[in-house]
Amino acid sequence: MSASIETTVQMPAPVVREKRARELPGLLLFFAGLAVLAVSVWTFIEGIKTTDAADGDPAVGLLLTGVLLFLAAAVIWKGLFTVAPGEVRVLQFLGRYVGTVRTDGLRWANPLTTREKISVRIRNHETATLKVNDADGNPIEIAAVVVWQVEDTARARFEVDDFVRFVGIQTETAVRHIANSYPYDNHAETGLSLRENADEITETLAIEIAARVQSAGVRVIESRLTHLAYAPEIAHAMLQRQQAGAVVAARTRIVEGAVGMVELALERLADHEVVELDEERKAAMVSNLLVVLCGDRSTQPVVNTGSLYT
Repeated sequence: MSASIETTVQMPAPVVREKRARELPGLLLFFAGLAVLAVSVWTFIEGIKTTDAADGDPAVGLLLTGVLLFLAAAVIWKGLFTVAPGEVRVLQFLGRYVGTVRTDGLRWANPLTTREKISVRIRNHETATLKVNDADGNPIEIAAVVVWQVEDTARARFEVDDFVRFVGIQTETAVRHIANSYPYDNHAETGLSLRENADEITETLAIEIAARVQSAGVRVIESRLTHLAYAPEIAHAMLQRQQAGAVVAARTRIVEGAVGMVELALERLADHEVVELDEERKAAMVSNLLVVLCGDRSTQPVVNTGSLYT
């Protein structure tokens, strides 16, 4: 089944893949920036004091050093960012992907990079109730839920425009394809059906969805059908068909059991030599027993007070 799905779903090979970004612990850089800021303030104050002591001649060197140190502290702090659990940051430098930061907490990276937040938490997507035709052409209603998670953040960010919307559309497409590939009921008792083979169908659905969303860096954890029914316009007719099939199956089972019971009764009577019956009386006994055992209503017993042949 997986081979047929791969030949059906032809997704392009990914151009970019996730890689680890160059980053440093943010707490260390935070205190480093704080120290640089303190030195810049001290240098700036000393420059002002030196200017006052020199009768108004400005201490250009100290003032300029203080300004430069202040800018250096600002640059250091600009490189700080936080990463929450279940989230990552995708880094770009001048439009070029440079890596992904997955370590949570306070981190530091190149201040000139842009950092986009992407959630890697487990998500659910439930499709709306879709009205499609099954393999027999009968209109049915079907819906599914898929549990998924972003596995490759680079592909999720750069291979598709909106990976959340992409997963939704591809899931709906896969559900429609699965519904068109199998009948709702397996009347001929050959092959799979949507109603009777739910485990096999959901496994096939998960494989197809995974093949469709792989280009977006998404991993499918599980998928399940949440709604499956005939369309309202044929639901009553199909219900009658199912009821007729159930009645036929029940009657067949009853007849098989009744025939076995009649055979057992005749064998027991013959083995224990309770009574000897000719073929005509055996036929009458078989007929009476089958009527009693196969009838859907209670029978009224008739007591024969005469002889067996009267």
